[in-house]
Amino acid sequence: MTKFIAALLLMIPTLSTAQTPTSIAGKWKVTSTIAGNESSLDCTFTQTGTDLAGSCIGEQGSVKVTGKVDGASVSWSYASDYNGTALTITYKGKLTDGKITGEAAVDPFGVTGEFTATPQK
Repeated sequence: MTKFIAALLLMIPTLSTAQTPTSIAGKWKVTSTIAGNESSLDCTFTQTGTDLAGSCIGEQGSVKVTGKVDGASVSWSYASDYNGTALTITYKGKLTDGKITGEAAVDPFGVTGEFTATPQK
């Protein structure tokens, strides 16, 4: 019995340092300004551990997103096209005060801008 209690006591520090990943699952309104162009997306995110998935709907229709959540850092991206040229839009930001703010980048065009994502009900 003493060995069992000693083993249990050794596990307590390990259990207390395990953290649940920050969850951003749900509906979000993403507004951005990239190269002077304003746009907005209605996104629905699902999350499994630190993996992010979901979809966003905007002027160009619906797109599938994938990304990661690492503490307060959040990133996601999706593939699209512009006049027949394939592109990837990537959002990287921080979750602070209930919203996500950061930078959006469009590759291969190399243009960037800012975005804010706010939770929707």
